[in-house]
Amino acid sequence: MSTSLLYHAFRVRGYHYQSTKYAGGGVTFTITQPREGYRCAVCGSANVIGKGKHPRRFRTLPIGGKPVYLRLDVPRVECRQCGAVRQVKIGFADPRVSYTRAFETYALELSQWMTIKDVAHHLGIIRDVIKEIQKRHLKRRFGRPKLKHLKQIAIDEISTGKGHRYVTIVMDLASGAAVHVGEGKGGDALKPFWKRLRASGAKIEAVATDMSPAYIEAVEAHLPHATLVFDRFHVIKLYHEKLSDLRRALYHQLADTMEKSVLKGIRWLLLKRPENLDPTRNEPQRLEEALRLNEPLSIAYHLKEELDQIWEQENRAEAEALLMDWILYAESTGIRMPIKFARTLRIHALGILAYYEYPISTGPLEGTNNKIKTMKRQAYGFRAPEFLKLKILGIHETKYALVG
Repeated sequence: MSTSLLYHAFRVRGYHYQSTKYAGGGVTFTITQPREGYRCAVCGSANVIGKGKHPRRFRTLPIGGKPVYLRLDVPRVECRQCGAVRQVKIGFADPRVSYTRAFETYALELSQWMTIKDVAHHLGIIRDVIKEIQKRHLKRRFGRPKLKHLKQIAIDEISTGKGHRYVTIVMDLASGAAVHVGEGKGGDALKPFWKRLRASGAKIEAVATDMSPAYIEAVEAHLPHATLVFDRFHVIKLYHEKLSDLRRALYHQLADTMEKSVLKGIRWLLLKRPENLDPTRNEPQRLEEALRLNEPLSIAYHLKEELDQIWEQENRAEAEALLMDWILYAESTGIRMPIKFARTLRIHALGILAYYEYPISTGPLEGTNNKIKTMKRQAYGFRAPEFLKLKILGIHETKYALVG
């Protein structure tokens, strides 16, 4: 094996090939570093004197399925320039790792198509090494996302496991990339983001979020000039929850067994769009009968259909007129649930109508949430929260099926 082949096959440059050893089903190439290549690891000076050597072995690219190692006696030198006594820098591997950069690149390429467990099995190493390679790569690329270019962002929390474990994610709506992943939910999870955002000098124009008081307070405190846009999906979802609660309460109030049987099991029919009701299963007829027998439920249901139209108008003026009509009608029904919800909409009307100035939402974050769920299933969960954060920060570039 020549020194030239050492460079072209394993990307090792500036070292000399010495010998080859076959043992334990693997191949070990012993290499040496020429004296003229010695440099101080601190200041880079060539004015050094030798202080012995330390033997090390590095995993590199396999040959025909056989593991390959590079053995090198790493020189230790004393610098006459700065006085430091250090091992010289290794040109083909990063400090404090037992594998070459070529091996790291190969493992990352395999990770695009295989799970951590499969890559580790294929290369014959423990999975913690592959996990560490991925972690180092993600930290280099996504550990500190640049914030200067941010204009429009979305904020939402995502469940990451049982026991009410959440992370709060801030997404750049222009690129779809997560730029912050904070532990927990609420304003405290955003504190590191606000600190970095101030230092970046970014000019945020609009923020999409739900109607959480914690997020509203945080955005108004740290981005007073940004437009707050309340997410359409969360507004509709909140009304659906209230509608389900109303159906349940009305069901328990009924004394007649026949009327109770009509209301039983129609929750999903109430939440479906009319065009999605299945005639073959008598869903339109069942819903119509339930609404005919219960006037408060019928009023609340038709309000649900009209609520969705607020985001479908030609302009803000028409949407505002429809929203005010909805609120006034809901307040006049005498039904507690629509009245309370109308008060909520009145308080947050500006954020709802801001959609017509900035038509943004947290929808892209919901897509990221689905990716995270898939990633967690394929990886059978993540024991290290820091590793999960890094995976989320880089998940927008995921183009392969297996990401665990």
